[in-house]
Amino acid sequence: MTNPNNSHYNKKLQPFTKALRSDMTKAEACLWKYVLRARMMKGYPFRRQRPVLNYIADFMCKELNLIIEVDGITHTYEGIALNDKKRTSDLEKDGFTVLRYTDEEVLQQIDRVYNSIASWMEEHAKAPSPGPRQREKRGWKMMTRLFRF
Repeated sequence: MTNPNNSHYNKKLQPFTKALRSDMTKAEACLWKYVLRARMMKGYPFRRQRPVLNYIADFMCKELNLIIEVDGITHTYEGIALNDKKRTSDLEKDGFTVLRYTDEEVLQQIDRVYNSIASWMEEHAKAPSPGPRQREKRGWKMMTRLFRF
C-alpha cells in the first residue's frame, strides 16, 4: 500500500546508516562516485544508505521513488535471495521501483549500469526540478525581461 504522507524514512534505522555510508562496498563506492553522486545522474539527487520502511536502501532518489541496490555474492544464497524478493515486494507496494545490480555488473560494466538507469529514467521520469542556483538564474532572467535591466 502506498504511503499517502510519503513518509518512508525510518528514524529507528538511522544509527546504522552512518556506519554503512562509511563502510561501503567497492561496488557501492564505484556506483556512488561515478554515477549517482552530486546529481550526476540526469540531475536527480540520490542519497546513499537511506532508511526506507524497515530496510536500508543502498541508494534512493526520493523524487523518482527509485531505489538502487548493489548485491554482492551473498545475495545469491537462497535465504538471502528470498529476503531480497520480500524486500523488493514491500518497497514496490509502497510505491518504489527497485533496480538491482550485482557487484560484478557495477565493477566490470559500469557503462551498462549507467545506461540501464538512464533508460529507466527516460521512460518513467519527468524533468528534475531545478536546483536553487538554476531557479535563481531563471528568476533573474525573468526579472531582466520584465524590467529590462
